[in-house]
Amino acid sequence: MRKKLFSLFLLIMVAFISVQPVHATSSSELKKQREEKESQKKSTQSELDAINDQISDLSGEKEDVDAQIDELTGQIAEIMVSVELMEEEIADTEDQIVQAQSDYDAAKEKEEKQYTAMKKRIQYLYEKGENSYLQILLEAKSWGDLLNKAEYMQEIYTYDRKMLDDYAATVKEVAQLKEDLEIHKSDLESSRYELEQEQVFLQESLDEQKAISADYEKDLARAQEQAAVYKEKIEKQNAEIRQIAAAEESKRAEEEEARRRAEEESRKAEEEKKKKETESREASEKESESKSGASSAPAPSSSNGSATGSEIANYACQFVGNPYVFGGTSLTNGADCSGFTQSVYKAFGYSIPRSSSQQRSAGREVSYAEAQPGDLICYAGHVAIYLGNGRIVHASSVKTGIKYGTATYKTILSVRRIVN
Repeated sequence: MRKKLFSLFLLIMVAFISVQPVHATSSSELKKQREEKESQKKSTQSELDAINDQISDLSGEKEDVDAQIDELTGQIAEIMVSVELMEEEIADTEDQIVQAQSDYDAAKEKEEKQYTAMKKRIQYLYEKGENSYLQILLEAKSWGDLLNKAEYMQEIYTYDRKMLDDYAATVKEVAQLKEDLEIHKSDLESSRYELEQEQVFLQESLDEQKAISADYEKDLARAQEQAAVYKEKIEKQNAEIRQIAAAEESKRAEEEEARRRAEEESRKAEEEKKKKETESREASEKESESKSGASSAPAPSSSNGSATGSEIANYACQFVGNPYVFGGTSLTNGADCSGFTQSVYKAFGYSIPRSSSQQRSAGREVSYAEAQPGDLICYAGHVAIYLGNGRIVHASSVKTGIKYGTATYKTILSVRRIVN
């Protein structure tokens, strides 16, 4: 409503300065009117130039905002793809966990069956009367037969023991695999959470930038309307100046013609006067000559924090064992990965962003080969503090909490140097 009223006001103002008939009594008055109109036009042109500068500034700022919108949209798309890939990896890991559980159950069942069979054979050999181990040995027909039977019994025992050990090792191996898969799943879920939180943050930023862009659109439209009104005003002023200039030229011609006529009439009158004066003088001279014989000639006429990275890394290590908490920033009561790194740096007076993806742009980037204790090691949806010698400390997952790890346990996206 306010925008419409402003536009209406400008249109009325332009209508008010529409070309009016020129009334003046002299070319000097017309010149004065023309100079006043040219001064008004100059003022209008200054206002138009200011509006055009504003349009240029608004256009540039809107382009910056639109560029941020494109960047945020790309980051959100990248995060969505990462989340989708993690969902697939989590689902695959869950399938592997189910298979590992099935393998564990089968190996455990087989172990128990083998153990039961071994116990029965032992019980059979040592407790069943005529078929006992001693009976079998006593029935040997020779020392060779005795040794063969003893060796046979030892082989049965050794075989049973080996099979039992093999199954126990298989059970242990499958159980460890299941544990590793569960930890991996927890890591993935933590990274997915970080990415989802980052997506929410980026979406909020995107919505904010879109609102700003919309405001720029309105401001640009309003400024362009103002510019159009001022341009129309200048066109009318130019027309009026041309009209006044034409009238001024016409009036000057009239005045020149009147002056010429007046000068001509004055000249003729002067000539007539001189003629009469000459005639009178000649007559007077003749009369004087006649009286005195003398003669006389006529007179002439005139015309524009100080800690080391090692101190930060050592400080971070004292919180190993504390819990992982989604959205947390407490080094003792629980933090997520980016909350952990942010709180560690904050203790030394360094301010870094809250999310893992934002921390990927903090400080300055160095290569992994150049990494030093205290640097940030950034992954997809995760961040850690480098300890040196390929080791990190990080808030890993709900299952493992804050712990040590290997820097290259997953793909490194960036290494950031916060402390110079």
